[in-house]
Amino acid sequence: MPGIDISIPRETRADEYRVALTPAGVEALVAAGHRVYVEHNAGAGAGFPDDAYREVGGQIVYSREEAYARGRLVAKVARPTLEDLSHLQEGQILVGFLHLAAGRRDKVEILRQRQACAIAWETVQREDGSLPVLHTMSMLAGRIIPQIVGRFMQSDQGGRGVTLGGCPTVPPAEVVIVGAGTFGTEAAVALAAARASVYVLDIDPAALERVDRRLDGRGVTMLATEYNLRKVVQFADAVIGAVHRPGHRTPIVFTRELIRLMRPRTLFLDISIDQGGCSETSRLTTHSNPTYIEEGVIHYCVPNISSVAGRSATHALTYATLPYLMALAGEGLDAALQSYPELARGVNVRGGEIVHPGLREEGAGEHQGRGGA
Repeated sequence: MPGIDISIPRETRADEYRVALTPAGVEALVAAGHRVYVEHNAGAGAGFPDDAYREVGGQIVYSREEAYARGRLVAKVARPTLEDLSHLQEGQILVGFLHLAAGRRDKVEILRQRQACAIAWETVQREDGSLPVLHTMSMLAGRIIPQIVGRFMQSDQGGRGVTLGGCPTVPPAEVVIVGAGTFGTEAAVALAAARASVYVLDIDPAALERVDRRLDGRGVTMLATEYNLRKVVQFADAVIGAVHRPGHRTPIVFTRELIRLMRPRTLFLDISIDQGGCSETSRLTTHSNPTYIEEGVIHYCVPNISSVAGRSATHALTYATLPYLMALAGEGLDAALQSYPELARGVNVRGGEIVHPGLREEGAGEHQGRGGA
């Protein structure tokens, strides 16, 4: 199959420092006979200047319109804006963390009208239920979380003035994590390593057993019953909501009444905000303006946590997605979806139709959510 044109536009969402591919990833695609067009300064936030892409055969373009028009395959990171989608060409393949189930209906309609094939990295799912692309970002975000929790519990940030690890005569911070997936597990291990007192809740006993093995006695695991949730939020210094249903809007776990049970200046982090949020009190924030106070509780609802580690995140993303991009470019769409069944499960919209069952069940994004944008 002859080489195809691939576009890497610059991310335009607030505080988004990642880019879809490192120069090494571009080099691999160029070596395979493909042409890769990189928008000017697309890699700057991750520390990859235009020259780094030129040196490996990438071609730099200087307008958003050209960045989209050049490629048969468009590789993004963050969920597309309406402006991004306005540049989408008929029949293009769009890949990225699209989060369509929590977004606006007009985005889905544009994808349908353009006959685009939209593949969401967060819904690429293997037969065993694992999410190979989302896994990498969740691991990185989980390992970043101690520095975020530690910062926003500080007195100068309006927090309770509690240190994660405590010290002799002073107990450590009490941190509650609801959701024992990849993020929740990595966050629990990282927080325990920082000597915080960690509690992990989930509805899946098997997931709790996996976390318990990783923690090796350095944390507490509990079933996420209403009783247990009410109990732990009342003594927590920080509560992390890490609930996830692949391809679906996140269910509400934290009602306003539950938030009200938290002590004043407790830190609440809604890690599920990119899929709509797991609390009635959550709304999108950014790294530049990360918190707000609701019901006396500090809310942190930043959807792209790993973006602040732009270079590391881009390396991890390239590692996870390059095999799929090589297949899409080298084999063509149908053959790639056959070669990688998990990639086929990541297709959200194709040929004017909504394909992913989670997106269909959510009414194709008919109503905007707390995280919808």
